Amino acid sequence: MSARTAGGMTGRITGRITGRIARCMAGRLGALALAACASTLGVGASLLASGARAATPPVRNAMGGAGAAQAGRALGCLIEPDRVADLGSPVVGVVDQLRVERGDRVAAGQLLVALHAEVEHANARVAATRSQVDADVLAARANVDLARQKMERAEALVAQNFIAAQAVDQARGELEVARQKLNQSIAQQAVARQEQRVAEAQSAQRQVRSPFAGVVVERFVNLGERVEEKPVVRVAVVDPLKVELMVPSAQYGTLRDGDRITIHPELPGAPDVVATVRSVDTMLDAASNTFRVRLALPNPGQRLPAGLRCKADLPAGSTPAAAGAGAIVPAITSAIPPAITPATAAAPATARPTRLKLDLESAPGTPRRGVVPTL
Repeated sequence: MSARTAGGMTGRITGRITGRIARCMAGRLGALALAACASTLGVGASLLASGARAATPPVRNAMGGAGAAQAGRALGCLIEPDRVADLGSPVVGVVDQLRVERGDRVAAGQLLVALHAEVEHANARVAATRSQVDADVLAARANVDLARQKMERAEALVAQNFIAAQAVDQARGELEVARQKLNQSIAQQAVARQEQRVAEAQSAQRQVRSPFAGVVVERFVNLGERVEEKPVVRVAVVDPLKVELMVPSAQYGTLRDGDRITIHPELPGAPDVVATVRSVDTMLDAASNTFRVRLALPNPGQRLPAGLRCKADLPAGSTPAAAGAGAIVPAITSAIPPAITPATAAAPATARPTRLKLDLESAPGTPRRGVVPTL
């Protein structure tokens, strides 16, 4: 059936249904007559839907044909630094030294910014001197040696009955006291060493060092500026780089750690590079119906800048199998008039209404008998 013939049929059916509705409503029929009208309209609606389906061209399944071409399309991505850190000072101070500028390469542990720390440096020197003084320890050891010799002589004299045994007990007590003083001196020297470490740590808090090798992306302070809570320097790792993809959920499970993906940087003259899948998120984003894939991109010599847009070609095996590439899915139309309810439109097309002779004398305001004609 051609589209023009089906369209004409649809128009005629619609006109006849509209006429039936008008006559049924104008005659103020009873409940039985209205039921007959509803049956008639149900058959018309079924015919109308059949005509609409016949006049509507089929639509090919989105997962086949053009859908397969979209699945193989390159995905947009962004090349980012592998790590970015905003470095700051844990203490409040004033900037005394600036060792780097924006764009400088830095090594792990390199000093970037130093705050005024004269007091901390002085405390560290005092603690270092105190920890190196061992005079108390040497004196305590000499006392221990003297007390030991005195006790030995007392024991020898007691053995010869020249002195009483009480002298030996006194010598032993003095030896024990000398030993405890020696332990106390050693402990005090250890405390002095710990104080030195505390002073050095306080001094180190006024130095901002790079936690990893990278590039200085931004410097936020100048000489003499007061530093409180804001960062002073931003450092980024640009070798390797990081690439993030937002992949449609239909391809979940097709990418694994270690897979290699070709990246096309959107930079004139930049060659294509290969990145390796580092991680695949196990949670989907409900808003975009996608999941995140992170790639590691080697960047020796910093040949690619961070923040660059790119395109990623997924492997050929990452396209999910399309169910019925040539499947035909009929398009859904809304050709049924709004006056017909869904329950009426769902009436089977094979039902044929019968001619009903209705006794309308019982209906108020209807003095004669009538017949509801068929479609």
